[in-house]
Amino acid sequence: MVYPYLVAIITSLIFGLSFLFTKGALAYVTPQQLLAFRFLTAAFIMTLLRTLGLIKIDFRHRPLWKVVLLALFEPVFYFIFETAGINLTTSSEAGLMIALIPVFVTILAILILKENPHPLQAGAILTSVAGVGFIVLGGGQLTLSGHTIGLLALLGAVLSAAFFNILSRWLSREFSPVEITYVMMVTGALIFGGSALFDTVRRPDPLAVLSLLQIKEVWSAVLYLGIFSSVVAFFGMNYYISKLGAARSAVFANLSTIVSVAAGILFRGEPFYWYHLVGGTLILLGVWGTNRISTPRPRTESSSSR
Repeated sequence: MVYPYLVAIITSLIFGLSFLFTKGALAYVTPQQLLAFRFLTAAFIMTLLRTLGLIKIDFRHRPLWKVVLLALFEPVFYFIFETAGINLTTSSEAGLMIALIPVFVTILAILILKENPHPLQAGAILTSVAGVGFIVLGGGQLTLSGHTIGLLALLGAVLSAAFFNILSRWLSREFSPVEITYVMMVTGALIFGGSALFDTVRRPDPLAVLSLLQIKEVWSAVLYLGIFSSVVAFFGMNYYISKLGAARSAVFANLSTIVSVAAGILFRGEPFYWYHLVGGTLILLGVWGTNRISTPRPRTESSSSR
């Protein structure tokens, strides 16, 4: 049972480092263009692996619509809501809202999957969320934008990620992690690629967008985000969700906050403050506690089929 935890840690590391590449690329391209490049690359890589026979994908006589529904929640709805929310709110508000994902996942897991966490596990999840809040608040400095629409958009992102976790756990009984990931990447490529294409053809020089890929910051971000943050990380996420359950898995997302802060300090020369240490410690304690404490066994036979 060690492998799911190892995969979860590696996935958090990949997601945590992604902001370095995203920040560099957004100096030259729009978020819409970056999302299109990212998922087109991811879909191409997975299709190539399928063609070469390196991954097995077979949707014949199976309810594909269920996986498409999952893919609509994430990446499609999640990135749409997150982008809109970040643009309309402050970074502290966005960070605090996104940190609530494990809480919503736990609630939905209880209501839908009948995964009833131990009371101490619930406390550990809240400890992890508090750690993220400690880092984001910057030692008590909260900036309120007052943009209700932006906060609602971030709430939409949180709910999208929560439903993705629940659906990934639910569908793990019918589909393999690689099949779920494949549909996610193709759906993201169709939606974001189609949107970017529509916007590009209306420009005076539509082919000029291809010249952006010659910029080091752009193509390096596209490769990292497309291959590692999409194909590898989302496959890893679908894998460990299927093994650990929704609530236990969701808390690992907060590890990405520690990685992001550490990467900013090491690679961008950003300052290190005492609340980074305190918040990081709370996150680690929360993740450890959530996965160290045993979950009570479901009472009914039907709910223990997983």
